[in-house]
Amino acid sequence: MGSRIMECFADFFVYETTKSVVVKSWSVGTINRVVQLLIILYFVCWVFLHEKAYQNRDTAIESAVMTKVKGLGTLNNQVMDVADYVSPPQGSSAFNIITKLIITDDQMQGLCPEIDEKFSCETDIDCSNRNDAHLANGILTGRCLNNYSSSAKTSGQCEIQGWCPAENDKRKENPMNVDNFTIFIKNSIRFPLFNVTRGNFPSSMNIGSCLYDPVHNPLCPIFKVGDILKIINQADIITTGGEIGINIAWKCNLDYSVENCNPQYSFTRLDAVFQHGGASKGYNFRFAKYYKSANGTEHRTLHKAYGINFEIIVSGNAGKFSIVPFMINLVTLVTSVGLATVFCDVILLHFHHGADEYKAKKFEKVSNIVSHSCDDQLYKSSQISIKAM
Repeated sequence: MGSRIMECFADFFVYETTKSVVVKSWSVGTINRVVQLLIILYFVCWVFLHEKAYQNRDTAIESAVMTKVKGLGTLNNQVMDVADYVSPPQGSSAFNIITKLIITDDQMQGLCPEIDEKFSCETDIDCSNRNDAHLANGILTGRCLNNYSSSAKTSGQCEIQGWCPAENDKRKENPMNVDNFTIFIKNSIRFPLFNVTRGNFPSSMNIGSCLYDPVHNPLCPIFKVGDILKIINQADIITTGGEIGINIAWKCNLDYSVENCNPQYSFTRLDAVFQHGGASKGYNFRFAKYYKSANGTEHRTLHKAYGINFEIIVSGNAGKFSIVPFMINLVTLVTSVGLATVFCDVILLHFHHGADEYKAKKFEKVSNIVSHSCDDQLYKSSQISIKAM
């Protein structure tokens, strides 16, 4: 019993190696080398050169954005400056340039007819318990204000309680030309892993007279609104309003000088999916200016504003050489080359005309027991050369 235990213990420390079968075949040998070459080219060209997998990467970018708009325009026969058409005025990474206004003057609390055609009526019943009452400009009172004349009878409008007169947002108003407006963007970023801080333009740059150009002046932080609309082919956005994204991408290879770490700008229409839809098309919002008359009655001027909502989107990653990812990918390359052997084995075992002979040489069956070891296996090594058929 003791000897058997010692044999089991000894068998545990036995080294096993695979049999080497050399197949002298030009076709299989060519396939083997081509597959190995393709694997090596993939790792060298894509993994190491393109993806730079030998680098340690930082994608947790810290960013701060400040914006400033400049320009003068004319809207509804009035000169508009930055304080009139930019909202909100704080200069953050999201702001709106108003391009069209529908103004309803001198509203005050009271009773008046709804203007929207969908609230037309013949009797009070038409104005009671309507499911779309929340779409009115005020609270429906349930009364139908009929308009009769001596010569004709026309339908009336449901009465509302709220700010009167009701807003008529179907009026046609000409938009303001914003092509010559400029947007100044100041963006500072930091990659905390490498403690690298950068700004989107060098401090030595004279930004007083520059304009962004993707070819001739890619680092200028001043963007002309007309140029942005031309790049994304969205000139009609000033009429319906919409959302535009200004993307600032930081892709930095810190194996070189940090001075080469500069942003790349791109522009996109963020609400393009709704652009051709019947509902929620464009971008608009409402705001009001309140005042009181001499007798203390509160009045307001209601504005329905159409505009271009700009979103500054900052993204980035930085990479620097590190021995750990380099060694991991190098080992992966070496082991992946062995996939060529697996591929060639599949061909030899299933598709080659000498498949039966290859199977007989590659796999050996042990039919007799030559020792009483725990695993009862026969360990033998041989090298067999199979000539191509």
